Amino acid sequence: MLNSLSTLTAKLEREQLLKLAENYRQKGYEIFLHPNLEDLPDFLKNYRPDLIVRRGEESVVIEVKSRASLNSYSDQYLQNLAQAVEKHPGWRFEFVMINPEDITYSPKSEGSLQKHDIESQLQVVKQLTTQHLDSAMLYCWSLVEATLRLITEKEKLSLQRLDPLYLVKQLATEGVISQSEYRLLMDAISFRNPIAHGFKTTQLTQNFVYELIEITEKFLKDLNTSDELMN
Repeated sequence: MLNSLSTLTAKLEREQLLKLAENYRQKGYEIFLHPNLEDLPDFLKNYRPDLIVRRGEESVVIEVKSRASLNSYSDQYLQNLAQAVEKHPGWRFEFVMINPEDITYSPKSEGSLQKHDIESQLQVVKQLTTQHLDSAMLYCWSLVEATLRLITEKEKLSLQRLDPLYLVKQLATEGVISQSEYRLLMDAISFRNPIAHGFKTTQLTQNFVYELIEITEKFLKDLNTSDELMN
């Protein structure tokens, strides 16, 4: 049983890693999947990153883990790796956690937020952005997810699951969101994940959170327009 779970975990992590590599390749990045020692800069010689991508002056070190594969050793390894990366200009650390088990929603929840809830709470996010940027990012992303679920309902899409990565990709595949919207949401996921799991991110800016707020407001406006046309 443990072996089969370990095999499934490794398979899920590899699939996610390959998807990330392809996404970055399409954006024009050079890809180093499980880079060799000679491909690593001196400050990363003691680490074995899952993926490094480079474009111009920007380099990204990417680790993909499922909750099942995390333990005290891996937590410390990731923290040390993140700290090593963030010390170097032009480099950033991206941590992606895949959690299939998290997609089962708690029976204690009272259902997804509706449009009026999201619109009201976006005003709170705007205020929070000037004071606590990381908190604003997490709060904003929760509202983005709720909005995307409303879009999915409106479009009557039949989705296998509702985890954010899958949801965003399916909406893009179906042509419901544009490529520029897709890229912004994917960037948002890359910011949200490390913050949610206790890692620092030095790349997040107020402007990015404001962009995320604006795109959420646009989605809500489109939903309202659609409702008016149907009535």
